[in-house]
Amino acid sequence: MVKETELYPPVRDYLIGQGYEVKSEIGAADVVAMRAGEEPVIVELKTRFSLALFHQAVARLSLADLVYIAVPRGTGRPFQKSLMENTKLCRRLGIGLLTVRLRDGFVEAHCDPGPYEPRISKPKRQRLLREFSRRVGDPNEGGATRVALVTAYRQDALRCAAHLAENGPTKGAKVKMATGVERATTIMRDDHYGWFEKVEKGIYALSPKGVEGLSAYDAPDDTASTS
Repeated sequence: MVKETELYPPVRDYLIGQGYEVKSEIGAADVVAMRAGEEPVIVELKTRFSLALFHQAVARLSLADLVYIAVPRGTGRPFQKSLMENTKLCRRLGIGLLTVRLRDGFVEAHCDPGPYEPRISKPKRQRLLREFSRRVGDPNEGGATRVALVTAYRQDALRCAAHLAENGPTKGAKVKMATGVERATTIMRDDHYGWFEKVEKGIYALSPKGVEGLSAYDAPDDTASTS
């Protein structure tokens, strides 16, 4: 089992290599580094990412502007995902992040302390606003799992399925006119949920799975009236 004390020698040597004088366990700080005429650097050591680690690092910001956290470098996709997400969190908090590869003592800085300057992703915001405007009503419960959420796309598919359930095999253009779903033909052709069956060119029917889909989800309020 990894101990925090195993992280100290590589971090100490890393900072010494940058011209700092380094001492451990100074007051509440795990590591303090000083360089002539500069502000102190504080590093908090932990064996893994945790909420407690971020709490400690934020508390150290009352002592210095330059605060880092240091954790062992893991392997595999789970660690890479965790590293990516925690690097984002560090940037948001204005904290630096170091990882230590224990087998050879290699220390890597993934971000440095500094003020957070958020950047809005216009494509992501546009997708958010588009989904909000197209979603009919509020069919989901906030905080629910993302599995089987009722999206605007699913609502459109439900309208198409409801129309086919009532009218039988129908040409895509007629489903579009009857339901008001502009992409009705595309939805039935792509058959993302396995709800539709192609009877012949341009004509689709409801599959057995589509019947189950209709019973599993409450259709939007206007589904019945448009189908």
